[in-house]
Formats: sequence, structure tokens, C-alpha cells
Amino acid sequence: MPLTFLSADHQLSASAEISEEPLPYADRGRWRRPYRPGPWRVGGAALLLLLAAYLLISALVITLAGTLSGAAACLVGAALLLTVALRTLRIGIWVSSHGLRQVTLVRTVTLAWSQVAAVRTVQQPVRWLGLPRTVQGQALLVEQRSGEPLRVLVTDRSADFLSKPEAFERAADVLEGWAADHRRGQGA
Repeated sequence: MPLTFLSADHQLSASAEISEEPLPYADRGRWRRPYRPGPWRVGGAALLLLLAAYLLISALVITLAGTLSGAAACLVGAALLLTVALRTLRIGIWVSSHGLRQVTLVRTVTLAWSQVAAVRTVQQPVRWLGLPRTVQGQALLVEQRSGEPLRVLVTDRSADFLSKPEAFERAADVLEGWAADHRRGQGA
């Protein structure tokens, strides 16, 4: 028996019956990810935050014991883990009326809609949860007008969409729709 009133999807399922648009937004000028972070991404970030909390408690205990250099090392490690955990939660494709932004762990690439040639879904070998192992799956490709595609981030085997194929299809449709709407609006 599904208990939708206990989940965050309650509002989404109630609004999905009313509107055909998967994620309606009033302000299209703000950068937003048109899909939710998946359970694997959130779980990985939660583990990193747990390790950071452990390091912070260790730093406190080490400081009380009187070894400041060890406490400083624990604080630096905790700060690094906090940074990686927060950055992990931001990984993905973000859109606004200004363009498309691809956020990875260490860099961000922003393209204006005039620089985007195509956004399409293709069948190809993709990395499973970002690991070196590849499996056959679907990937969302963003091609630039200069001819080179962006690095593939959104796949049906990524941390956001593993074992959720309908969520991947919905996100790909939304991203392709944003690209089509904004390229059409610019006369491209």
C-alpha cells in the first residue's frame, strides 16, 4: 500500500495529475536542475557527511588532548569531505533561460542556448554509477555548435537514474524541451 502522504513525491504526484508539464517553474531565469538528485547520489553524499562529522568529533577530542597539529589535520580533512559532499549533490545538468550548465565534481561548463546545437538521447555504452565499468544504456548528449559534444553526465545508469528508467525519460524530455524552446525563441 503506497503511503504517498509520507513522501516528498506527494506534491509531485498531485500536480502531475493536473498538469502535463513534469516540473513547472514560474521563474525561468533561475538556474535549476530539472530532475531530482537520485538516491545513490544522496546516499553517497550522506556517507561523506558522516565521515566529515566523525573527523570533526576527532578534531575536538584531539584538541582536548593537546595535539593541535593532529586536530588541524582532522579539520582540513573534514572541510575537504564537506566540500566534496556538497559538490557531489550539485553534479548534473542545470538549465535556465540563459543557457545550459553542466556541473561536474571539479569544473562547470556553461553554454548559452545559441551555442547549443542539439540535445538528444542516444543508445551507447555508458559508465555504471560513474565507475570504469561500462554497460549498454542511454545517454543524453549535448552537442555544441562548434561540433564537440559535452562530456556525458546524464545517463540511465548514473547515480540519479539507476533503476529509474521513467525518471530518466522524463528528465531527458524536459531537457530536450528546454533546448527546443530556447533555440526556437532565438531564431536558431
